[in-house]
Amino acid sequence: MNHLPPAAPVRALLSRLGLAALPLLALGAGSPSGILHVAVDNVRARTGRVHVDLCTQAQFLKDCPIAADAPAHVGQATVTLTGLKPGRYAVQVFYDQDGNGKLDRALFGIPKEGVGFSNDAKIRLGPPKWEEAVFDYDGQERTIHLKLRYFIGPDAPKQ
Repeated sequence: MNHLPPAAPVRALLSRLGLAALPLLALGAGSPSGILHVAVDNVRARTGRVHVDLCTQAQFLKDCPIAADAPAHVGQATVTLTGLKPGRYAVQVFYDQDGNGKLDRALFGIPKEGVGFSNDAKIRLGPPKWEEAVFDYDGQERTIHLKLRYFIGPDAPKQ
């Protein structure tokens, strides 16, 4: 069993490679501290919460492990995600107007509540493709904007 402190094996390896003076922070030993604000426009009521998922390509359109929510505000609500690593991500958002913790759907899976994606990716006969919603995140504090779209109710497209 190894009884070395967590950084000791890395230091030993660096020493063997002649790089003992290299600071551990340069290796990314610190925890991620990136902050992403997601400004969500077109929130139609002040009940419920706005939920944001930050997804990698493999997680996109599924249940993403990086998520946050914020109280709804008519017009715009901002949801903040913290502790993020740099990478390529897409954001998927839904307005949980009734506060039940899930996106409610009507017949044929049509969302009853507002939905949106990063890059304001369009929702046509189904959700957007990864390539339409992906963005590069460099780990620095940043704000992205998107608009909720509704398919049922007062903000639904007119037929």
